[in-house]
Amino acid sequence: MTAFLHTLRDLLADLSAGHANDRLPERWARLLDALVGGYPADASTLMVAHDDGLQPVAVLGLDDEVRGRRFSLTAHPRLATIAAHPGVCRFPLDSSLPDPFDGLLDDSLSHVHDCMGVALRDGDRLLGMLTLDALTPGCLAVIDDNELLAAAGLLATCLRLAQQLSDTRSRLNQALDQHFPDQNAPRNSAPYWQSPAMRRLEKSLTLVAPTDMSVLLHGETGVGKERIARRVHALSARCEGPLVRVNCAALPESLIESELFGHRRGAFSGAVRDHRGHFAMAHEGTLMLDEIGELPLAMQPKLLRVLQEGEIQPLGSETPQRVNVRLIAVTNRDLSQEVAAGRFREDLYHRLSVFPLEVPPLRERREDVPLLAGSLLEDNRIRLGLANLRLDLTAEHALLAWPWPGNIRELEHTLGRAALRALGDQSPVGQGARRDAVVRIAAHHLELPTTPADDTLAPEPSVPETHPAPSAPLREAVETFQRRHIALALETHNGNWAATARALHTDSGNLHRLAKRLGLKA
Repeated sequence: MTAFLHTLRDLLADLSAGHANDRLPERWARLLDALVGGYPADASTLMVAHDDGLQPVAVLGLDDEVRGRRFSLTAHPRLATIAAHPGVCRFPLDSSLPDPFDGLLDDSLSHVHDCMGVALRDGDRLLGMLTLDALTPGCLAVIDDNELLAAAGLLATCLRLAQQLSDTRSRLNQALDQHFPDQNAPRNSAPYWQSPAMRRLEKSLTLVAPTDMSVLLHGETGVGKERIARRVHALSARCEGPLVRVNCAALPESLIESELFGHRRGAFSGAVRDHRGHFAMAHEGTLMLDEIGELPLAMQPKLLRVLQEGEIQPLGSETPQRVNVRLIAVTNRDLSQEVAAGRFREDLYHRLSVFPLEVPPLRERREDVPLLAGSLLEDNRIRLGLANLRLDLTAEHALLAWPWPGNIRELEHTLGRAALRALGDQSPVGQGARRDAVVRIAAHHLELPTTPADDTLAPEPSVPETHPAPSAPLREAVETFQRRHIALALETHNGNWAATARALHTDSGNLHRLAKRLGLKA
C-alpha cells in the first residue's frame, strides 16, 4: 500500500505540474503493479473507457502495442460482461466467450484459460476496467474478491481524480484528453506518445489549440497531418463548431473561388442556385485547407484578403459577409522555398504560418511504432473477423528497423497486407478464417528488407563479462547471468519493461514472468 500511495502522489503531482505526457505511462503501470502485481496472473490491464470502447493505459505481461488498441464492448463479449457485472466477474474455465487477449500472452498463441475482471465506475458511469488473465486453469481462484474490489475501488478513484484534474486545469494543455477525450476527438489516436519528437509536437499543439491563431501544419506525405489538424480542432474552444476540410489540389481552378467563398444564383453559367462556400460552412468553427501549396497564385490574394478582413464576398453578391473562422493550413511542401521560387505569395505565407507545426516523419519517432501498430492490428482483426492478430518478435524488429519512407500510411498498408498473408498461411485453402483463430504476423509477411535500412536504432545493451564460480550448479549460473543481463538492460532503458523486452529480443509477457521468478519484480 505504501508503494501505491507514493505512486499516486507522484501521479497527481505530475498532472498538477503539467508533466503528464512524459510520465503518465510509467505512473499508471506502477499503480497497476502496486495493486495487482503480486497476483498469480500472467497478464493484467488497466483500461479507460471511451465512447467507442476501452483502451489500456497500463499493462503487465503483455506487449507494449496492446496499449495502442481499442476494445469495443460490442466486439468483445467478455469485456461487455465485466462492464455489466456489479462486482468481481469470474468466467467459468470452460467459457465459450473469446478473450480479448487470446494468443497475446505467450509465443505459443495460447488461449486464456482463467479470466476475471472488475468494472471501474463513478456511480453508474463506466470509467474503465481492471482485468486479470492466466494461462493455467484455476490459478486465479486464490484471489479474494473483497481484496480485488478494494484494489478496483482505488484504481477507480485514481481515474476519477485524473479526469477531474483534466476537466478543471487551465494550463495543463489537455494532457489527459488522450485518455478522456472530447466526443469530437479523433478515433484511434494513440493513448500517449512515446517519442520525444511527438511529445514536443503535442506540447506545442496543446499550447496553440485553445487560441484562434492560424496554424500551418507541414510534414512529409503520410505522417498524419490531418489527424493532428483534427486534434487541434478537438482541443479548441471551437470544438462544438464545424470542422470543414477542403483539398485545394482537388478543386478545379475555375471553381476555386466559388467553392471557398460561395456564389449567388446566376453569378455564372450553371449557377442555378445559391452556394454557401466552405468559409461560410466553417463559420464559428475551423477550416482546414489541405494541400495549400497547390492553391493557384492568382487565387492567393483573395484568400489573403479574407484572412485579413474576416469577410467574404460570394460571387454575384454586392454585400460582404462576415465570417468567424479559425484556419489550419496543411502542406507537404516547404512553403518558404515556394516563396523563394515565386510560386507562393510571401505575405500569404506569413499570414498562414502564425504558428507553424511540423509533424515529424515516422523514422524520427520509432518509439511510437508499437502503439500505432497495435491500433492498426485491432482494425485488421475486426476487418478479417479474427479472435486476435499479433506480431511475432521478428516482425516487431522488422517494423522498428524499417525507415518508413511512406510514414504512417505505409505502415497501415504494410500491416494490412501482412495480416492477409499471415491469414492465408494459417487457414486452409478455400476455407475462411475461424472466429477463434489467432493469427501471428512474421517478418516475411511484411515483405520488408531483413537488414535495417539505417543505423538509428538504439544498440542493444552490453553486459560486462561475468564468470560464475565453476562449482556453481548450471541452473544457478544461468539464473545469475539472466538476472544481471536483464537488470542492466532495464537500467539502460530507464525502467521501461516494453523497451527492455524489444532490446533483448524476447516477448514482453515472458520477460515479466522470468523477472518475477528471478526476483527482479515483486
